[in-house]
Amino acid sequence: MRLTDDEKAMLDGAEGRAVAAAMDLLVRYGNALGAERLCETRNVAGTTTQPSPAKTALFEEGGWAKAFAVISLDCDDDIDMPQMKVPTCQLQHGFGDEALGIMPYGKRNIEIQADAESFYSEKGVNVLATCTPYQVGNLPTYGEHIAWMESSAVVFANSVLGARTNCEGGASTGSASITGRIPCWGNHLVENRYGTHLLESSLRMTGFQDWGMFGYFVGDVVQEARPVMVGDLGQPDLADLKHFGAAAASSGGVEMFHIPGRTPDAPTLEAAFGGRSLPDAVHYGERERREIYESLNAIGDTEEVDFVLIGCPHASLEQIQVVARLLDGRRLASGTELWVMTPRALRTVADRNGWTATIERAGGRVLTDSCPAMSRVAPVGTKVFATDSAKQAHYLPAILGIEAWFGTTEECVSAAVTGRWRGSLAPAEVVR
Repeated sequence: MRLTDDEKAMLDGAEGRAVAAAMDLLVRYGNALGAERLCETRNVAGTTTQPSPAKTALFEEGGWAKAFAVISLDCDDDIDMPQMKVPTCQLQHGFGDEALGIMPYGKRNIEIQADAESFYSEKGVNVLATCTPYQVGNLPTYGEHIAWMESSAVVFANSVLGARTNCEGGASTGSASITGRIPCWGNHLVENRYGTHLLESSLRMTGFQDWGMFGYFVGDVVQEARPVMVGDLGQPDLADLKHFGAAAASSGGVEMFHIPGRTPDAPTLEAAFGGRSLPDAVHYGERERREIYESLNAIGDTEEVDFVLIGCPHASLEQIQVVARLLDGRRLASGTELWVMTPRALRTVADRNGWTATIERAGGRVLTDSCPAMSRVAPVGTKVFATDSAKQAHYLPAILGIEAWFGTTEECVSAAVTGRWRGSLAPAEVVR
């Protein structure tokens, strides 16, 4: 790997032992990937403050500096923890104080996490605590090299914002945060951002349930490749593209997609493929839509619903407003809980607009910082849950061993109010 003079100086210890260890990790990482150089970055999103069992054990042994050295730098030495060199934010992590008494999430976990937040925020980590940092202020510009974790955030950044990142891990983001460097390979290179598969839909997407199902289909077809979608799809909004990308990254490993005329790297179909010849199109129609819906509901069997989950990826203000409107003047069924997951910054706005109060009057909760899949918790006794997220319908049954129902937001709120699942697939809007 070719290093600049500044990078060689960091590797040789000019900026301290921690930075030298970080550069050593990044060089080894880049060489393993076949990267020829490092990219400069000023935008890192990782999970530094999230106390995993391994981090907690290291913290109790030698403090957070020790945990950072081992987990983020692959370094067993006792070193001082430096300030972040570039803007660095914390993605979602465990639940905070507001979770006490609401969910089975240990008080000790909350205390350790608060301690980690205090330590790392003093070192320059911005604790956004959300899987959707782009909703609360971390909005990279087109063409910017960034170093992000979290599959749904990565696919949104690459595809919708036109930033450039691979799906990084705790070590690479930790090292990037104190060096401002990340290996320049994969999605950082223009030639690796062109489409590989063409998918043609004969259906118009009429909401984010449709976008979620379409994304789940696309991810299953292309796996880790780069799909290009064509057809009269309709005009997606932020929630639509958020759910499409999250679903595609769950059923496959999609880190970038193109919708010609909608996403910034694909002004035209030809541009999406970099001028290369177009592959044969894979069709998405009524039969495929029905099959995806049935597969997402294949784990549901019992109609009694204990738990309704909305907000994966974290809900936007518009989504919270919709839930509040649907719950206004109603009450949840006895024995059924509703959690709406959102960034803490958006929770503050929802509080101010009265939406949180409306949801809470109905018996629901607006929660922040994490989600049941990330923290591996659900209401005590949960056997059956319902969600409007294809991503959570994919992951949560495997993580918690519970049944899942997938449907629209309206169907999920109805399940919370009645305690029963009555969802069904609405007819598709076929493009003639």
